[in-house]
Amino acid sequence: MIGKKASITKVISEADVEKFAELSLDINPIHLDEEYAEKSVFGKKIAHGFLVGSLISAVIANKLPGYGSIYLKQEMNFKRPVFLGDEITAEVEILEEIKPSVFRIGTKCTNQSGDIVIDGFAVIKKG
Repeated sequence: MIGKKASITKVISEADVEKFAELSLDINPIHLDEEYAEKSVFGKKIAHGFLVGSLISAVIANKLPGYGSIYLKQEMNFKRPVFLGDEITAEVEILEEIKPSVFRIGTKCTNQSGDIVIDGFAVIKKG
């Protein structure tokens, strides 16, 4: 499995951000208030970092290593903002088998321009 990769791609919509705010209770105005966001360093609303990062979880659960896999650890470095309408690709790569069925994986999310918006590592247990 070492070196195997998998990914998913999703366009982040305003509805996604609103639903995530409702579920997570993170109602920071940088995500929800256009007027506030226009005055921010970003100049417009941005998606929640953990909304974008959750796409990594989707790859792990649905593709690699797949069904039944669980997180033991995750490190995420937020490199760039994700704006509404950005197309994000989350990718994982199996880097190392720590012990049977426990893997260290590289994780990253890139936008439609290929810019890394999140990178990091995870330790997961294959289901």
